[in-house]
Amino acid sequence: MQASNYAHWMLKRDADDIAWLSIDRADESTNTLGAAVITELDQILDELYARQPRGLVIDSAKDTGFIAGADIREFEAFSDAETVTRQVRLGHAVFTKLEQLPVPTVAAIKGFCLGGGYELALCCKYIMVLDVPDTRVGLPEVQLGIIPGLGGTVRLPERVGGMKAMTAMLTGRLYRARPARALGMVDEVVDKHGNLHWAARRAVLQKRKFKGKSFVARVTNLGPARNKLAEIMHKRTAAKANPVHYPAPFRLIENWKQHGADRAAMFNAEANTIGELMVGPTSRGLQRVFHLMERIKGLGKNNEFSCRRVHVIGAGVMGGDIAAWCALQGMEVTVQDREMKYIEPAVARAKKLFKKKTRSKHAADATMARFIADVEGKGVARADVVIEAIYENVEAKQALYATLEPQMQDHAVLATNTSAIPLETLSSGLRRPGRLIGLHFFNPVAKMPLVEVVHGEGTDAAMVSKGNAFCGQIKRFPLPVKSSPGFLVNRVLAPYMLEAMHMYDEGEKKEAIDAAALQFGMPMGPIELADTVGLDVGLSVVKKLGGDAVDKAVERLSAMIEQGELGKKSGSGFYKWVNGKPEKEAIEADDQIDQRAKRLLKPFLDECKACSADGIVEDDDLLDAGIIFGTGFAPFHGGPMNYLKRGDDL
Repeated sequence: MQASNYAHWMLKRDADDIAWLSIDRADESTNTLGAAVITELDQILDELYARQPRGLVIDSAKDTGFIAGADIREFEAFSDAETVTRQVRLGHAVFTKLEQLPVPTVAAIKGFCLGGGYELALCCKYIMVLDVPDTRVGLPEVQLGIIPGLGGTVRLPERVGGMKAMTAMLTGRLYRARPARALGMVDEVVDKHGNLHWAARRAVLQKRKFKGKSFVARVTNLGPARNKLAEIMHKRTAAKANPVHYPAPFRLIENWKQHGADRAAMFNAEANTIGELMVGPTSRGLQRVFHLMERIKGLGKNNEFSCRRVHVIGAGVMGGDIAAWCALQGMEVTVQDREMKYIEPAVARAKKLFKKKTRSKHAADATMARFIADVEGKGVARADVVIEAIYENVEAKQALYATLEPQMQDHAVLATNTSAIPLETLSSGLRRPGRLIGLHFFNPVAKMPLVEVVHGEGTDAAMVSKGNAFCGQIKRFPLPVKSSPGFLVNRVLAPYMLEAMHMYDEGEKKEAIDAAALQFGMPMGPIELADTVGLDVGLSVVKKLGGDAVDKAVERLSAMIEQGELGKKSGSGFYKWVNGKPEKEAIEADDQIDQRAKRLLKPFLDECKACSADGIVEDDDLLDAGIIFGTGFAPFHGGPMNYLKRGDDL
């Protein structure tokens, strides 16, 4: 093969004069599209125009995927909208040059193909993907507070129609190989046992290209249909996001509504919009969240510890769901409780989860085979991680540890899911007290991404590292926290929810209290949150706070619990729950909503500052990460400490 040397790309021509262009970003483990990468692509295209090949295949030289999107680190260098827009227009010009290359062009994708990576693929005449587990295709830019900026808002609606394209961009959803093919986002799926290289070569030789969108897809881009669909999309999006907090999806809808039939105008609107959004406060906050997520995910990368087997003691809602989640991630899990009748509900919940999360009955059955009822506790001796999730009683937990420790392998981690009991107390009877850590999951386990990895004064650092690695292996974000009452998340949430109850007792409507939290940007109001978590759980947390301030809340919650009002799970709490939704009275807008929000959030933010001062986590960045991923704190603010540092102190 003839080859040309570039810093971030490898260009070769084979004996059939097919050009193979492989992206291999220098000094990076993952391919992203930075300014230097796109500039170099422009030079390569000039070379290909000067001596046109029989066809062009674009693929990746890295095993980590095709292209993960734009280089987000470069976003931070932009300080004004005009500069961003100018850079976007340069990118448009390069991608258009690829689109107009007058030879067969094929994007051969394996692994992640996101954002700018998929926008590059859209410029090729034919797109194929290898059907492997890591393959994902999508335009997730709204999650960064921006819109696709390298022609995606133009080319995807042209390819699949307005409705499908806008849904994909508004949700930021990532599609596996076959769903992407069903939507028309890709042209061909190569079986996982197939050869992507030879499939791409065949596509070039046969001059394959996108067949064109269907009649229905074309109609959705026409004026009358576009106006109606845009109205529907706006309504649906507004039900999930406040346009003041998250302007990007609404700008995307408006651009398509106004310019969807005019390609040049749509490119122009895309460039102007992304310029304004990228330097705006929402995108800045969400860019910070992305970096926080990368950091906290990095804590879970420890190649020296690999967990294959997990043993969970306590098959209640929390223990059973932890076990099910671990089985879903490919681990063999044994679940122990006093009798089989206590494990059976966990088995039923696990079956339901596996059916929902796996792609076939075969996969669900295979996952279920890894979820093993183990009344006698035989799995302890083989487990790499042993998780205790029994009721909150010091003596009971210590007695259990005394039976577990002699059976455990030397390398195994012993973890408790306690929400409040100090590790120093629980570990005092162990021969190796330093091996006990906390793995504090949040309910529901399958949805909440954060796990607090709790360490005490004498905790072995190697065990904390193993706990972090275990979280990474089950696709959860590990947050190392110091053992103290409430750890981080519950400690911060408690005064916030307590303040909401005080306001309710003073006569504020629960709907008005929740509306104030939503106005600030919280994903759910504190009253609804209390019902969702469970009033029995809330009572347990409030009791641990102590002091006169909690007495009235304890009295109220206790009375409600005695009446069987546990919140969402019982169908009644502060709200009545019907089909999983709270029944809320309509309330009139008033000018007190900002004052309510300030009152609600002040104890929340004050407790964040106190946790920072107490060193509950290593630094304020990890505190922000923990609060965002553990409580859902308004992500566009970039975290509570970032919010305070900006001078927005309540």
